[in-house]
Amino acid sequence: MANRLPPTESYTFDPLDPNAVFKAYDVRGRADTGELDEDLYRLIGCGLVTVLGARTVAIGRDCRETSPSFARALGDGIVSAGGNVVDIGEVPTDVVYYYSGAEEVHGAAVTASHNPPAYNGLKLCRPGAAPIGAETGLAELKQAVIDGVMPSGASPGKRSTAEVVDDYVDHLFGIVPSTSIGPLSIAVDGGNGMAGVAVEKVFDRIAASLSGLYLEPDGTFPNHPADPLVPENLEDLRELLTFGEFDFGVAFDGDADRAAFLDDQGQALSGSTVTSLIARRILEDNPGARVVHNLITSKAVPEIVSDAGGEPIRTRVGHSYIKQVMADTGAVFGGEHSGHYYFRDNYRADSGMLATLYLLRIVSEDGRRLSQIRADVERYAASGEINFEVEDVEATMSRVAREFADANVDHLDGLTVDFGREWFNLRPSNTEPLLRLNAEAADQVAVSELVGRVSSVVEETT
Repeated sequence: MANRLPPTESYTFDPLDPNAVFKAYDVRGRADTGELDEDLYRLIGCGLVTVLGARTVAIGRDCRETSPSFARALGDGIVSAGGNVVDIGEVPTDVVYYYSGAEEVHGAAVTASHNPPAYNGLKLCRPGAAPIGAETGLAELKQAVIDGVMPSGASPGKRSTAEVVDDYVDHLFGIVPSTSIGPLSIAVDGGNGMAGVAVEKVFDRIAASLSGLYLEPDGTFPNHPADPLVPENLEDLRELLTFGEFDFGVAFDGDADRAAFLDDQGQALSGSTVTSLIARRILEDNPGARVVHNLITSKAVPEIVSDAGGEPIRTRVGHSYIKQVMADTGAVFGGEHSGHYYFRDNYRADSGMLATLYLLRIVSEDGRRLSQIRADVERYAASGEINFEVEDVEATMSRVAREFADANVDHLDGLTVDFGREWFNLRPSNTEPLLRLNAEAADQVAVSELVGRVSSVVEETT
């Protein structure tokens, strides 16, 4: 039988199994059980040079207790294979992407993003912040790890360090001018993650004021998990909003490449709402441009892009896919329902901080409250993501497809079933042994009915 699970459920995998820790677009696993260790990072570093041809790799890391040793081991592997390492220290992941883009070098962020403290991982990119995912080099790196071959006789590379955050902040304001942001009041929850490294430097440059929670990086995440998609993790930020006349609140995930927003009434904005708002603003300066959205964003997203004179492009879920499609199509912006926002002028990389600056600009220029502005782009009701643990993913997906065969069905990423005014997507997780359901309809009653229909099929599958 299938079991419906809360979105925060965690899983473990077989120790030292590369097939478990190499995901569709990054490396992720537990450090406390031996899934990840220094030998793994050393082998990956070697593979970056010998398999992917990296000459120089910029290494950044988050604040987890294992990140310094894992970053050091990664660098050892790179240097032993003849590559050079630039250590840019403890920084948000989008600072790694910035440096990769600005300096045309490979980038590596040692991070487990929003996962609990026992986890760690690795996000990688080619020069220009181009993605490295399962179809763009990650599979080859996994094979290099499985083979376990370290080079011998290679002339070792060199190590250096660089201070990057100030240049990164300059880069952000080259995209969103500081003068475009008025005297707003913003509440920020850093989640004890990497946002705290840069957010005060950003607010020092604008008229908006900052009231911060948990801005001190601490890899034990003592106040709450650094996952802003879980509603409970927004409660402290929501409470802070009640203590003043704030224009909105923002919460960052652990490595700060993702942001979630609360309006002036403390109500959460979905990733689809933020995507629509930013896309509409960017299209004002880039008429007719393409905007990428993944297939679980609201139907409102492509509608709003079209209404604003842009061309919507639908793609699979996952940052490596979106970045590649943006590169292939020349898209100016991309958004995911999960709170990742990608900008052509940011080397097509995702940045929670840049999304925050765009929202600041939108509210400053509009003059209305964010709780009013959002109504312009919210046209449907959504289920949110619902997770199921199933015994047989393929059998379950096939049964659901048969059950809804009378609708418009596609298989771009999992199974999308479209009835016109309502639709759902059911897809295997790229990072956990789950099926994920997202549904949307004209109102919440219709959403609940649709979720019930799909759930009954999923949960009856053995």
